[in-house]
Amino acid sequence: MKDIKPTLDWLEDPEVFRVNRIDAHSDHWFYEEMEQVKLEDEMILKQNLNGRWRFSYSENSSLRLKDFYKEDFDVSGFKYIEVPGHIQLQGYDKCQYINTMYPWEGHDELRPPHISKTYNPVGSYVTFFDVKEELKNKQTFLSFQGVEAAFYLWINGEFVGYSEDTFTPSEFDITAYLKTGENKLAVEVYKRSSASWIEDQDFWRFSGIFRDVYLYAIPETHVNDLFVKTELYDDFINAKLDADLKIIGDANTKIEGYLEDSDGNKIVESEKVSFKNDLTLSFDVKNVKLWSAEEPNLYTLYVIISKEDNTLIEVVKQKVGFRHFEMKDKIMCLNGKRIIFKGVNRHEFNPRRGRSITKDDMLWDIKFLKQHNINAVRTSHYPNQSLWYRLCDEYGIYLIDETNLESHGSWQKMGQCEPSWNIPGSLPEWQEVVIDRAASMLERDKNHPSVLIWSCGNESYAGEDIFQMSEYFRKKDSSRLVHYEGVFWNREYEKTSDMESRMYAKPVDIEEYLSNDPKKPYISCEYMHAMGNSCGGMMKYTELEDKYPMYQGGFIWDYSDQALYRKAPNGKEVLSYGGDFTDRPSDYNFSGNGIVYADRTASPKAMEVKHLYQNIKIIPDEKGVTIKNQNLFVNTEVYDLFYVSEIEGKLLQEGKTKVSVAAGEEKYIELPFEYHNYSEEIVCIISLRLSEDTIWANKGHEVAFGQKVFERKEEVKNTFNNKIKVVHGDVNIGVHGENFKVIFSKQEGGIVSLRYNGKEFITRTPKTFYWRATTDNDRGNKHEFRCAQWLSATMCQKYVDFSMGEHEDKIILEYTYELPTIPSTKVKVTYEVTENGAIKVNVLYKGVEGLPELPVLGMNFRLLTEFNSFSWYGMGPDENYMDRCEGTKLGIYKSTPIDNLSKYLVPQECGNRTGTRWVTIKNENGDGLKFSYEKSPFEFSVLPYNNMELENALHQEDLPPINFTNVNIIGKQMGVGGDDSWGAPVLPEFCIDSSKDLEYSFMISNI
Repeated sequence: MKDIKPTLDWLEDPEVFRVNRIDAHSDHWFYEEMEQVKLEDEMILKQNLNGRWRFSYSENSSLRLKDFYKEDFDVSGFKYIEVPGHIQLQGYDKCQYINTMYPWEGHDELRPPHISKTYNPVGSYVTFFDVKEELKNKQTFLSFQGVEAAFYLWINGEFVGYSEDTFTPSEFDITAYLKTGENKLAVEVYKRSSASWIEDQDFWRFSGIFRDVYLYAIPETHVNDLFVKTELYDDFINAKLDADLKIIGDANTKIEGYLEDSDGNKIVESEKVSFKNDLTLSFDVKNVKLWSAEEPNLYTLYVIISKEDNTLIEVVKQKVGFRHFEMKDKIMCLNGKRIIFKGVNRHEFNPRRGRSITKDDMLWDIKFLKQHNINAVRTSHYPNQSLWYRLCDEYGIYLIDETNLESHGSWQKMGQCEPSWNIPGSLPEWQEVVIDRAASMLERDKNHPSVLIWSCGNESYAGEDIFQMSEYFRKKDSSRLVHYEGVFWNREYEKTSDMESRMYAKPVDIEEYLSNDPKKPYISCEYMHAMGNSCGGMMKYTELEDKYPMYQGGFIWDYSDQALYRKAPNGKEVLSYGGDFTDRPSDYNFSGNGIVYADRTASPKAMEVKHLYQNIKIIPDEKGVTIKNQNLFVNTEVYDLFYVSEIEGKLLQEGKTKVSVAAGEEKYIELPFEYHNYSEEIVCIISLRLSEDTIWANKGHEVAFGQKVFERKEEVKNTFNNKIKVVHGDVNIGVHGENFKVIFSKQEGGIVSLRYNGKEFITRTPKTFYWRATTDNDRGNKHEFRCAQWLSATMCQKYVDFSMGEHEDKIILEYTYELPTIPSTKVKVTYEVTENGAIKVNVLYKGVEGLPELPVLGMNFRLLTEFNSFSWYGMGPDENYMDRCEGTKLGIYKSTPIDNLSKYLVPQECGNRTGTRWVTIKNENGDGLKFSYEKSPFEFSVLPYNNMELENALHQEDLPPINFTNVNIIGKQMGVGGDDSWGAPVLPEFCIDSSKDLEYSFMISNI
């Protein structure tokens, strides 16, 4: 319709969200020749328009160049911008990160559907193109795969259309607007419209054309829409496939179809049928290979349109997965089996490109998911690029496909539920737009077997509009279930969601629900808020899987940190968060909650997730191993079983075998272990690894492991005949022996010099500490306020007493420190120097009633930076804590202080290791110290910074120059928690009770 005149009034009208935009349809590919079908990543009838476009920026509509779209308007003075890409990442406007509140808070006093007149950035885009030969003289469409947030379109000076909805395609029939030769395409993109009120997701606020733009043409007869429906018979062996087609074009044509298996064999075909606008091709398929995340078997459906003389007109190619997802006896089942979602929420994000991610990004992501036993993704909180769904089909990932809807700031203010002006609610003027968003998602994604659940969006409270969206899903597609968490806040609309879905419910709350005759199965659509040093206590959730059949898993928040590169004042490129771009309001680093860093390297949290999400439980004992195969479909025969036993890193025994444990079964396997002749501690690790290469990992990749530690039966006693000499001074006491000298100060309260073979190791007197650099979770639960006395105790402890005892083979020195806590308490540090130069250190904290939980009890040794590498025998390889160590293995590992500094966006407590038997720190010459356990394993960290330096930094680049190597030998540190990052404390069983005595000891020696 060429008579429509565009108006800026549409930007503030929720009932105008598409003008001349064509109806949404399936994302199938089509060709004119069979040879073209072989081009896996190319569709000949498609012309990509990505690249460098002319661009002009204005801060609001009144400042824009209104006539830029006209054919005779000279845009040679425009600058260039890359399409796809965000405006804000190419030198215009500013990046802004914000969570729940609307981004104009404090700038404009607005209510829906109104938008600011003074600040609403406008991007005026222009590109020129000639229609390529294969598209000429055909009906031609222009597709925008993603534009944020509203845009007007002109071709050759004529207005074509208008569209909102950032995350689904906007397509227009432009046949009538094209001309021979060069065509001018002009797009005016607005950062904000009425749509911005329902796109209040927790993410960076960008704008621009950030996904692909392309032309496509269709043959004279064309499958305009395809809906593949599969139905499995009760035996799950045979199936029926119905392909519902909507066809446009020449009625003098015939349509047929056939199905190929993964080897390219034609297994079933249909009869040729005469043209109809709506028709169904049906196929009976015998001995079907089912699709699941474990076995993502895909078939290929071909639909052929030909003329009466058999001349080919169009070939449609569509991947098909046979699977049946249903609610059965209040349990969600895939192909008849109870499913557990071991999931993450995933934003599309790249630290350089924002949400304009690439195929390489997606391939990295999906391989990472598979390698870490993650079987499900919630597309938080919008439909993703179409390629992502193809990859999830191929690699095997279950999807909750989520509608682009979030109006968080309209009903939750400062954490409180206050929906007085909530949208969309039950407002009639908002109903059509939200249902249109659901339709745009469903129609595009309906043929992807990876999509199991449609989601009505995120955090938009509840009401009639969202309920009608859920009814739309059910009416259009009975093969999937519907999800919406918002009914938790308003039970009047309970029917909106087919499952009970909650965010950040604690395990005890989940158990309460599941123990009281629940009506629906339970999932946590968001849990384990992985902000900074987090994911502690995750096992409390995964333990529910075996306890409650109606508990069906959850989705960690979230997959990747959302952080952007920028240049720091020192010129270095650094990862930055909200507020670093002078964006206000901002929620600062609250987007840093991934198990993957923004630069796509794994954080230490991923190790725990991988282990707790593994489908196979491996439980070794002295004679063999119990294997519980909790796969739904796959036998353990596809893996090799490796078993290794070691004594302090030295191989004792190893082997490889095959085991056959069917899905859902448990079996005990005897292994040829020989432990009875050894008195030392032995660790046995049994793992299952891929027997063959896959598309997501190479042969040998470990998918599951279990370990058993057999404790040492007796202590090894060493005897020495060396003599030690004590040098008494007024201030210092020297203890000398063969190749060692240690000086203790009666004034400073500890060791002031420690030399082995003439090499000095001490820079400052080692001190006990009771405070850790607060984590994001600590700050969220006001740990720093509640536990501030322990910071004071660390900084301001007072040395109050000293005593000494001399013996023939050892010297014992005892220091007492008083801590400035209320009530006061004391810590006693005892040094016992033996004749071989080893120093036994014993730390005794005297518990007292009335103090908050103790963050940590440790001792800091500040060494010179030349001691820049360390090895340890303990739990690893990655950072771990008492509530995040399920995925660790006991072994010998190596690192450096710098590498041990976890790259959380805000520096905080990091680098800890539990279960440590010994740790050595050395320089490049091999000089160094060894700290070893005396009675019980300890915890430790080796870092280039001390706790206060970490505490004071807001960014990694804020940390000072490295001056020391900090060795922290820790008796006990509280867990890191992770139920949420805005109030949830560390679980009581992972805290340290300050009312009880706490004691630990360790040995210091030369390596």
